[in-house]
Amino acid sequence: MRAVFMGTPEIAAVILKSVLASKHEVIAVVTQPDKPKGRGHEMAFPPVKEVALEAGIPVLQPQKARDEAFLEEMKKLNPDIILVAAYGKLLPKVLLDIPKFGCINVHASLLPKYRGASPIQWAVLNGEEKSGVTIMHMAEEMDAGDIIMTEEIMLAAEETAGSLHDRLAEIGGPLLLSAMDALENGRAPRIRQNEEEATHVKMLDKTMGNLNFAQPAVVLERWIRGLNPWPTAYTKLDGKILKLWKAEVIPAEELTKELKQEQPGTIVAMDKDSFSVKTGEGLLKVKELQLEGKRKMTAEEFLRGFKLETGTVLGR
Repeated sequence: MRAVFMGTPEIAAVILKSVLASKHEVIAVVTQPDKPKGRGHEMAFPPVKEVALEAGIPVLQPQKARDEAFLEEMKKLNPDIILVAAYGKLLPKVLLDIPKFGCINVHASLLPKYRGASPIQWAVLNGEEKSGVTIMHMAEEMDAGDIIMTEEIMLAAEETAGSLHDRLAEIGGPLLLSAMDALENGRAPRIRQNEEEATHVKMLDKTMGNLNFAQPAVVLERWIRGLNPWPTAYTKLDGKILKLWKAEVIPAEELTKELKQEQPGTIVAMDKDSFSVKTGEGLLKVKELQLEGKRKMTAEEFLRGFKLETGTVLGR
């Protein structure tokens, strides 16, 4: 099939590579406009654009998917199908109606759960046992179209948003190709989503990473994994930002009566390779961290060069 691919971030770039390696022809790629990045605010290409340019494929970067000039260009291209993976904006009906095989979307969750912009992170934040990829027919409402097929994976005990992203990206491409074959052969199902089971997730922002130690340790540990690599979970130590990259949970039932009475956020135990922080329920045993202005390091490395004492209260 002659396909137009629409996507923006790294997960979409991985999926695009799978399509480029298949029998199908990608006649154009549509992605978000270039944006300033880093401290120098230099303009940076979206990952999908980098893949497209390397493959010699024309790239379109409309400000809005409703732009008249863009819609006219899409009509001229007249693709058999439009493939969408984390493009970042809703598509108008006039665009959805252009290709004869329609528009199909690759979504990194098991729909109808986790519709929206950050399904990967929220699966980890909420402690889900499984996640996966859904290929669906696109509708005007976000992530609400009929399902073609899904593939499910189990989350590992130490799963981070970053590791789950990479795993879902790897299965997303082959699953999309299977769905394209089914559409081409007239065998693609249209499974309606159960609206009663639908959940929606919001976009992440940096403020979400500010840890509240009044929460249970099991929640905080998930937060550390779910916000890794971005926007990262953090607290403050002596007025400096302290990012937490890896931690373990010590359950409340293992705590002495005295420890249970400690103020949440207080460092209550020191080991050679870690330190433990009192939470609303249990202890958070910090194993990997990064102090403001320093590199990421193990807690053991940190403790060799920084004098940290029990009784210190984090968050100040």
